[in-house]
Amino acid sequence: MFLIQVVDFIYSSSRKTFCLHEARQWVQGLQPSGGCNLLKALKKAFTMRELNSLILIVGSCPDQSLEILSDYIQQCTLGRKLLIHTITYECSNHVPPAVLKNLAEVTGSRYHCYSSKSENYVSSDVCPLLHESQRAKNMLSSIKEIFQRRIGDSIIGRVQDISTEFTMLTPASGLPKPPKHEGPLVIQVPSFLAKTSGGWLKTNGLKAKKLSLYQVLAPNAFSPVEEFVPILQKTVSSTLHEKAMMQFEWHDGTVKNVHVDPPILYDYQKQLDKMVRMYERRIDWLSVASRRIWGTVCEQRVVILVDISITNSLYIIHIQHSLRLLLEEQMSNKDFFNIIAFGSDIKSWKPEMVPSNPENLQSAWRWVLSLQSKGSRNFMSALRRAVEIDFKDKDKLVSQGLYLLITGVPDQEMHAVSAYVADVCGGCDLQLHVCLFSVHGFDSSGIIPSRYASPHETANTFRELAHAVNGRFHWFGETGIYESDDISIIVSEMEKAVNYSQKCALLVESLKQRSGTQLVNQFIPEEDLKMLLKKEPVKAQKLVPPKPTALTLARMNIKDSHEREKNVALRALIWRPTSAKAEIPPPQTIKEWPQASGKKKHKARKQPQISLSVFYIDKGKNVGAVYRKYPTKKSVKRPVPFAILPKEEEICSSKEWLNKYSIKKLKLELPRMMFGPNCVHQKKMVASLRKKVSAKYCDIFPSVEINGIVKHLQFQPKELEDYVEQMERVLHCYIGRIQWLLSGSRRLFGTILETKVCILIDTSGSMDPYLQQVTKELTSLIWEQLRKNNASFNLLKFAEDIDTWQECLVEATDETCHDAVQWVSKFQAYGNTCTLKALQKAFSFQDVEALYVLTDGKPDTSCNLILKEVEKIRKKQMIKIHTISFNCSDRRANEFLKKLASQTGGRYHRCVGDVDGQLAAHRMLTEEFEDEDDPVFPVFEGDDLKKLAQEVAKARSFLMQAKSFRLLLEKWNSNQKDKSF
Repeated sequence: MFLIQVVDFIYSSSRKTFCLHEARQWVQGLQPSGGCNLLKALKKAFTMRELNSLILIVGSCPDQSLEILSDYIQQCTLGRKLLIHTITYECSNHVPPAVLKNLAEVTGSRYHCYSSKSENYVSSDVCPLLHESQRAKNMLSSIKEIFQRRIGDSIIGRVQDISTEFTMLTPASGLPKPPKHEGPLVIQVPSFLAKTSGGWLKTNGLKAKKLSLYQVLAPNAFSPVEEFVPILQKTVSSTLHEKAMMQFEWHDGTVKNVHVDPPILYDYQKQLDKMVRMYERRIDWLSVASRRIWGTVCEQRVVILVDISITNSLYIIHIQHSLRLLLEEQMSNKDFFNIIAFGSDIKSWKPEMVPSNPENLQSAWRWVLSLQSKGSRNFMSALRRAVEIDFKDKDKLVSQGLYLLITGVPDQEMHAVSAYVADVCGGCDLQLHVCLFSVHGFDSSGIIPSRYASPHETANTFRELAHAVNGRFHWFGETGIYESDDISIIVSEMEKAVNYSQKCALLVESLKQRSGTQLVNQFIPEEDLKMLLKKEPVKAQKLVPPKPTALTLARMNIKDSHEREKNVALRALIWRPTSAKAEIPPPQTIKEWPQASGKKKHKARKQPQISLSVFYIDKGKNVGAVYRKYPTKKSVKRPVPFAILPKEEEICSSKEWLNKYSIKKLKLELPRMMFGPNCVHQKKMVASLRKKVSAKYCDIFPSVEINGIVKHLQFQPKELEDYVEQMERVLHCYIGRIQWLLSGSRRLFGTILETKVCILIDTSGSMDPYLQQVTKELTSLIWEQLRKNNASFNLLKFAEDIDTWQECLVEATDETCHDAVQWVSKFQAYGNTCTLKALQKAFSFQDVEALYVLTDGKPDTSCNLILKEVEKIRKKQMIKIHTISFNCSDRRANEFLKKLASQTGGRYHRCVGDVDGQLAAHRMLTEEFEDEDDPVFPVFEGDDLKKLAQEVAKARSFLMQAKSFRLLLEKWNSNQKDKSF
């Protein structure tokens, strides 16, 4: 939602108060709706001729790209004195501030980005002041270091003499404090798994994307050919490749001959430019919110060490706010965590690590608010306490991390600290990551640290400590990030991309210099090409005519009969008799040159049979002809097929259902129907014109660009209307299927496919708040699916122990269903989760075909052990296991359930987003698919709903394309009619 307010009061002074009141009422009546169509609003604002000031207040990313907006603003403001001020306020996403900042820099306007949830105040007015204040503080720090080196013991007195009031202030002290600092946390659940930049580049780096220059040039790179010549008694190198190719130094130091193809290198440079832009977005993402302070927290078991020594008394609010941002943004998806604060004494929030749930996060924040700065930096004791208590089982577990927030060197000698860290982190998956907060010296009024080092010495010390144990180093201050391993590796990848692009430019330039002419490409005008391409006229050489070879008699007879049927109509119409007794002449023997022996003979296509009668007419000596048998015509275009859809919902999985009713099976894929090989826009080089010329039919059909290829539309609007009608029928069927899957007991349990099943219900202590809902849904399952389908079933509940309803599978009758409902109503939640015992008991039931397991978390035993035991049992019994995740936010538990279902041929189901899914389906059916992007289904994680939602998105995309093509055809036809008139 954005607001463009253009205020230009031209009224008299008596009406100013009324206008302000009216504008205020109008602003208060605004409500958020729709997208962020900034371009449309700018078009309306620029129509005001007397406009001299424009304020853009944006809260989300504009619909249009930065290039389009900046070009439009520059064109409209050319020759006008217009002040533009861009503002973002309380924007939860980091993309809109970055876009507006870039837009303001391109257009030369001012910008201001403010958020009360963080300390980022990005403004064209504030940033220069902060930069200047940083320079002043650096100068004062340098003066302090000079006096420290020269005066020695008298440093305190001299520093007090040269200090000013400005040294006591911090840049943040002049800015507003974070509101609601002592309020509860606003916890955010990350939508993706955090990765270090090194891990991220394994899938998004240049080498991973196959965009390394050596990977691109490798198919056309050849090593120099060297052979020993006996006559010369020496090794001779071939010079043919050196003359025809360019020499390029390879990454291993060798020189190779490379064939340079400029179009490929131009396209490669464009891809490098896209990668650089993506890396810039990654750096922007790493530079905001909690990542500006802590970097990315990637491990699942985390202990945070916080420096609260007395030297941090001026910055305790900043340290608390840093911890708040970390707890809100990055800790909700971790498995276990703990916080240890250290000064002279050690304070631990909990005796050992606890699960990372909302209650524990809020409790940790209340404990952080009670911290006070005291004593020196006893880092060694805090580290020893974390390793010996929180990470006592560090050798058995993985993904463990220590995050140290510190402002200076510790009390202990660094060589002793380094030796201890290397000893405890070696041989296990435990890393120490250092977040150094630079406070630029100490308080000269009397608070002196026990050990002192300059900021750069401190940074060098902790950098070596982190890198020694494969950790990451992050150095930041109040004005921004000074050094970050995550950002440095991205910058290194960007520099590599720039280096590759420069080498491409050098290769092309070398090719230009060698050829002596400019390279031909599609961006050079035709007039310039004629000037650049000056070649001597080539004399036409006469080819020696081939010697004719006579055909055999048998082949002549076959050829005569074939040609007689083929060309009789044409000869009859153009032949004129020379006398009254004229006869229709026999066809002449056509001599053909024999095919070369080396070429492959192609099988001749079967020609259509045509029967023709030739006769004389009464007037004159003319000849007439009548067809008796016409050739059968073959349709070139495929008609739009009629989709045969089910009238009732079938009890099967979405995979089986889509095997019969997917868009591909219904033959309604739009690209295959509309675009064949004959639809591609053809251009051929004409030697006489020295340029590429389009085919003759290019002007007959309208053209569209599909995936970078220009193609012709050879469909009529009526055919597209038929396709739209069929696709809307298919979409109604798909959405009806989704509504059916989200209704009744299928919402929680999915669809029961088999007729002999066992239902396993988790009744551990964590299920207590939801047990009433589960029993209600289980009752619905018994009557709606098991009884209706006459299935044989059994029920099993498991917590610390297991309990079965019956000792074997029982047929679903009215009596057995009533008894099962009574047994279910007595469920009570207690104890742990013994999933393995429950599965082993369920496998023992005779004739069971499938198990349906509902649980809300990980089992007590090892997940890998359960998978191995199940695989052993399935070697004897091929039984499917369908898993159901209920109210489970544990990523690892959900991954285990997915693996268990996939390994046994079952399905994974999770009831998330059912209400939003029903609402989206209702809106789609009522709004008739007007917009491809609104509404959209939530992100379904269950196998059945996920596959159907993907097919719906594909169908909506085809539908929107067909509608746009229909409008294009109608517009093109109307233009053709106007041209004809």
